[in-house]
Amino acid sequence: MATTTTPSLSAAAVAKPLVAPHSPSLPTLNHPISGLFGSHSKAPRTSLKLRAAASDAGGGSALGAAVSSSVAASSIGASKDALDFETGVFAKEKISLAGRDEYIVRGGRNLFPLLPDAFKGIKQIGVIGWGSQGPAQAQNLRDSLAEAKSDITVKIGLRKGSRSFEEARAAGFKEENGTLGDIWETVAGSDLVLLLISDSAQADNYEKIFSHMKSNSILGLSHGFLLGHLQSLGLDFPGNISVIAVCPKGMGPSVRRLYVQGKEINGAGINSSFAVHQDVDGRATDVALGWSVALGSPFTFATTLEEEYKSDIFGERGILLGAVHGIVESLFRRYTEKGMHEDLAYKNTVESITGVISRTISTKGMLAVYNALSEEGKKEFQAAYSASFYPCMDILYECYEDVATGSEIRSVVLAGRRFYEKEGLPAFPMGNIDQTWMWKVGEKVRSTRAAGDLGPLHPFTAGVYIACMMAQIEILRKKGHSYSEIINESVIESVDSLNPFMHARGVSFMVDNCSTTARLGSRKWAPRFDYILTQQALVAVDSSAPINQDLISNFLSDPVHEAIEVCAQLRPTLDISVTADADFVRPELRQGGN
Repeated sequence: MATTTTPSLSAAAVAKPLVAPHSPSLPTLNHPISGLFGSHSKAPRTSLKLRAAASDAGGGSALGAAVSSSVAASSIGASKDALDFETGVFAKEKISLAGRDEYIVRGGRNLFPLLPDAFKGIKQIGVIGWGSQGPAQAQNLRDSLAEAKSDITVKIGLRKGSRSFEEARAAGFKEENGTLGDIWETVAGSDLVLLLISDSAQADNYEKIFSHMKSNSILGLSHGFLLGHLQSLGLDFPGNISVIAVCPKGMGPSVRRLYVQGKEINGAGINSSFAVHQDVDGRATDVALGWSVALGSPFTFATTLEEEYKSDIFGERGILLGAVHGIVESLFRRYTEKGMHEDLAYKNTVESITGVISRTISTKGMLAVYNALSEEGKKEFQAAYSASFYPCMDILYECYEDVATGSEIRSVVLAGRRFYEKEGLPAFPMGNIDQTWMWKVGEKVRSTRAAGDLGPLHPFTAGVYIACMMAQIEILRKKGHSYSEIINESVIESVDSLNPFMHARGVSFMVDNCSTTARLGSRKWAPRFDYILTQQALVAVDSSAPINQDLISNFLSDPVHEAIEVCAQLRPTLDISVTADADFVRPELRQGGN
């Protein structure tokens, strides 16, 4: 075994109780934060002990197996306090985040020679789809395996007639050398199938995908959405395949951009979580870790497929996209209504969040934003934070439960089907949001912005934004997620992946060009954040409501700050470089369709 476990980094867990003055439906908010990771009443469905016992790998219909619960997934249990795993290839490291031990694998190009061992038994990796993650993951895998002098083939599988064939060829994948082909031939011929098509497409095609997969092959996901969809139908994955996930905490263009930049230093990239939902032959953990290392992940942390989809779908509707969209719309309107020039209002909302606030959080943490303010600025921050925290938590709480119960997943599936004509009704693909006044102002501001200008640090904007970020962190803690997952889904993915692209092209551009699931979520939830801030938080500020000093005290002493500091020590020294003409449009959108 190559496994090593060494204590290295730690963060203390000390905080005062939260006080929720208007949230009787959330009684646990009065519990000390230090007790957040005790027993959880809902037993997880998926594996937390990520080295699974081998399940029945016998023959039979894949579709038939999908109808019953997976023995491997349902029978493997472990304490929610110990997301542990075993690996025979990579070195495992123990870290302590806010008093809780977690286990990670550090990445780096020096590990590429281990990839042939991690991928033992795999001759072809089929990358299915060419959307947000497909191009980045396929190219990163291909380049890493080439550096490792591996003969494993990375092959792109697309539906016949897809307009993405041209872009895949431009990236170096060719029919002539067996690295580009039909989706179903690729699925059938691959030992590891990375299913990177849209969530709604997965929901509509999973039966055919399962039926084409070889027995004992491995299904790789970068999102747990499909599990949530299957659970909503009372189904699970076929019992004769392994099911793993590697989920980069950033959109595909960030995964590729940092990997390319990382050629200058060892280990630059986007952090990833990994999960083993089902392991039929004992290879799943090492394959998943190898996949993550090959993508360039600086560190990889353990989760479960169920926890991943809950935190991910929730996060992109929250601070990653939907909430930040609603926040800036609300504040831009407020500032201009109070007489601020439109250009300055845009700078004090979007540019402030995606620029200086994000850069400061990325390199120094949230407290550094607060500490950078003048005494008057701190008072303004406190007023905004105090007024915004619970209204944001109200929406976030509802959103998390909609995701956890399957309502949000069903909404995405149904919306995807409305993109096409059916039942005599017309098609309703998503339109763009970038033609309204605010976003036109943004185009003008960016056109005259000096290189390196990160915008002003506006204390009120900072207070609202950080209040929402902290409310999201608190919801995930109360729901039992690990600190690695919380920090990556609520902080790192925001400030190190999404916000730099929003700074380059605008929030509206991101809303119009990210994954279908995220685009749908932002359109649905951003107005909720906008309205509740306008109707409750801003009204409270204007009526001079007293500042909730318990909230401020809890923010200043929250253990998440030390946990973020530990994660920052694992961060590459390289910041993502995003130019003003950065192209992260999904191919199908660039080519004129939704």
